[in-house]
Amino acid sequence: MAFVINDRVKETTTTTGTGAFALSGAVQGFETFGTGIGNNNTTYYAIFNPGTSEFEVGLGTLDADSSDLARTTVISSSNSDNAVDFSAGTKDIFCTMPASKAVIEDASNNVAIGNDLTIGAKLKLPTNTANKILVADGTSFEEVDMSGDATIASGGAMTLASTGVSAASYTSANITVDAKGRITAASSGSAGASAGFVIAMSVAL
Repeated sequence: MAFVINDRVKETTTTTGTGAFALSGAVQGFETFGTGIGNNNTTYYAIFNPGTSEFEVGLGTLDADSSDLARTTVISSSNSDNAVDFSAGTKDIFCTMPASKAVIEDASNNVAIGNDLTIGAKLKLPTNTANKILVADGTSFEEVDMSGDATIASGGAMTLASTGVSAASYTSANITVDAKGRITAASSGSAGASAGFVIAMSVAL
């Protein structure tokens, strides 16, 4: 089962009541649900009964041979957004895009999504140079440059800023540590006990 929407999918139905719609064939110039949506798949539908106020928009599920469309979820309708008890007559039923499900850019150039967003490939931001990350500020994520003591490459590798201390092994080391815990200076000291310590121990013994 897959969710599918398509253009120019439209059939008629004479179904009455609140059950599944028995599809009667494509309107001239349109495709059937079986051709445009596919067996067992789900899609958004709209149906109306000409000459009446009856209409319904919802999510429907086709059966194994696409002869029936089940009313899986009613989104809006002339019956207070519940399933319509359709009266007699030939109705048009077609694939649609419900306004409440559309993702659109508003007058302020904002796009709102009510649930999860799945991206199949890459998320592209206004600036796509290296050293950019997304940082949360409590209400949103902002694209910012990494700064301070680290940089990040386009491949994701992070590089810490050099403190000028050579990578090496130090003995009896004299080191300087800054407020961030970084070693900013290091040198080897004198190995062994000091002369004063040796004399003091000799006297004590």
